[in-house]
Amino acid sequence: MNATITAVRDQASDFVELCKPRITTLVLVTTFAGMWLAGSGTLPLDLVIFTLLGTGLASSASGALNNYVDREVDKRMARTRMRALPCSRLHPQQALWLGVMLSLWSFAILFYLVNPLTAYLAAATTFFYVVVYTVWLKRSSPLCTEIGGVAGALPPVIGWVAVTNDIGLPALAMFAIMFMWQPPHFWALALLRADEYRQASLPMLPVTHGQQATKTRMLLYTVALVPLSTAMYWLEVVGPVYLVLSIVLGITYLLLTIDFVRKPITHQSTRRLFGFSVLYLLGLFTLIFVDCGCSGGIIW
Repeated sequence: MNATITAVRDQASDFVELCKPRITTLVLVTTFAGMWLAGSGTLPLDLVIFTLLGTGLASSASGALNNYVDREVDKRMARTRMRALPCSRLHPQQALWLGVMLSLWSFAILFYLVNPLTAYLAAATTFFYVVVYTVWLKRSSPLCTEIGGVAGALPPVIGWVAVTNDIGLPALAMFAIMFMWQPPHFWALALLRADEYRQASLPMLPVTHGQQATKTRMLLYTVALVPLSTAMYWLEVVGPVYLVLSIVLGITYLLLTIDFVRKPITHQSTRRLFGFSVLYLLGLFTLIFVDCGCSGGIIW
């Protein structure tokens, strides 16, 4: 009996990991920030539940389908070779059908319980991440990280559209922040794993253009993030607290990036920069939530 329970628990854990729960958590945070801004701080509870459920399912579907498509590539990389599909703990068809079913559930929930535009945006996000990024660009172009960032930048737009049923300037500003944040965030780890990507025949920027070109591109994106992050203030959807603290966060991120660019790549420096980049984004969206000048709350 204990062996059976352990086996079921391990398989359940593998299914959860297929869905990339850490990425889904970040997606839900940014989606809710978009909702909070659009609703001026007053949101119906059912709308929050259905939007986050549908968006979370779309993100989980993207993760499962990404694992399915990349299962052979994952075998050739130390970072991913212990995943459930490369190790044959799960059958590829299980991941495929999980991704398909989660996508269908996501679309149905968002289409019927939120609004059709939100459903189409979530479906487009999954399509872009799985087909445009994973199937096509990741295997053919070093621009995969930058162009592929479109999918990762859409969650706050989805949150905004769930409330307003249209796309406004604040939603586009949040999209731009996330789009600009993703490449340097990813390239920090890609530099550390360049040999693995080379072995897997994936044309990531560190493989095709080398360390220095990648570091320079990271620096340019991070420099652009500092003024871009203040756009939310100039659009008058957040207050001066956000303006000041976003600049402080941005300058801190920029200084860490400059230090990373100037020195040899190490596990410690990479983890430090990568970790702070996550805190930076979470900090920005927490500030949007706290300092958006909204009053009210979730209507039960």
